[in-house]
Amino acid sequence: MNIEEAGRVLAESDLLVNETGVLAAIDRLAVEMTAEFKESNPVLVCCMNGGLAFSGQLLTKLVFPLQVDYVHATRYGHEINGVALDWKVRPQIDLHGRTVVLLDDILDEGVTLAAIADYCRQQGATKVMMAVLVEKLHLRKVTPGMRADFTGIEVGDRFLFGYGLDYKGYWRNAPGIYALKGH
Repeated sequence: MNIEEAGRVLAESDLLVNETGVLAAIDRLAVEMTAEFKESNPVLVCCMNGGLAFSGQLLTKLVFPLQVDYVHATRYGHEINGVALDWKVRPQIDLHGRTVVLLDDILDEGVTLAAIADYCRQQGATKVMMAVLVEKLHLRKVTPGMRADFTGIEVGDRFLFGYGLDYKGYWRNAPGIYALKGH
């Protein structure tokens, strides 16, 4: 993709949630998560690269003891269709006996998040929960009825980008949640 195509993608897409709406959703999640975890010493695991913007905005609003780690496992790379899971980095903190909260940009079908959650359980985590900025509402989840424990924004089944979500490696920095036209 070149810079002109990237510019067209943004200009021709639908803005679903502006930056103010995204920040309000993150503030709400911070309140919910503080109530849940203020006395549990969790490990929050940022799922790279998509979860970076969301995690960065959320972490400074969580005023309780916690540890932070990250994982990098992807099915997409710079593509728009997922393939086999590619593990790049696994969490480094000892997860044994800990509550782990996975932080990611989106819960779509849930294949990647389910695999990361399974890995954390195999490492001895006593509880694994998920906090996502965006959750797509559809029936194609890897496990029927799968939902995140904490969800900022719910949207329909469209191809999204912005605020961590990318389109062919671009627009993770877009200040809102956008949907491609026709997708």
